[in-house]
Amino acid sequence: MSVSVITYPRRVGRWPTGSRERLQLAALDLFIERGYESTSVADIAARAGVTERTFYRHFGDKREVLFDGGHALEHAMIDALDAAPPDLPPLAAVDTAIRAAATLFFADRLPWSRRRQTVIDANPELQERELLKMASLSDALAARLQARGSAAVDARLAAEAGVTVFKVSFTEWVASETTSELTDIIGDSFRRLRAVSGDHSD
Repeated sequence: MSVSVITYPRRVGRWPTGSRERLQLAALDLFIERGYESTSVADIAARAGVTERTFYRHFGDKREVLFDGGHALEHAMIDALDAAPPDLPPLAAVDTAIRAAATLFFADRLPWSRRRQTVIDANPELQERELLKMASLSDALAARLQARGSAAVDARLAAEAGVTVFKVSFTEWVASETTSELTDIIGDSFRRLRAVSGDHSD
């Protein structure tokens, strides 16, 4: 996930110039102000100062404003996994890939990620969509580990464990009191996983 990484907007003194970024910011503001269910595509387009037709040129529906970067994140992890040394064990390779992708994908995005998470946490439909995104990520990592030569069960275990580490780390990262970088939290979570399994290798 070379990758065209979507840059999520941060609040600045004036509107971002791109329609896509304006729509993302407008949608997130409205979801927080009014609630996800009470916000329409027309509302988002009006807040961003564009037409509904422009909205649909960028997004299939209002939900995809929040999940627009999912495929890019997946590709970033797969690209990083492909770049990992071929002799790394499966879990170590996944560790390397997830940390590399997090460095690339989430730099300077903590404010956006925190606000996005509050919207997802308040809506069961969005929580389900987030789980599907994580399942897709796990499937992609497992398939690529097998392509690297790992046995199917080993690949699945490493991929599922890695995605769980990512989810736990991301939840900690977006917590309001967190000041650590996401990659540092991911690294610490992998070390904790090895510790609870009795594997003290670094």
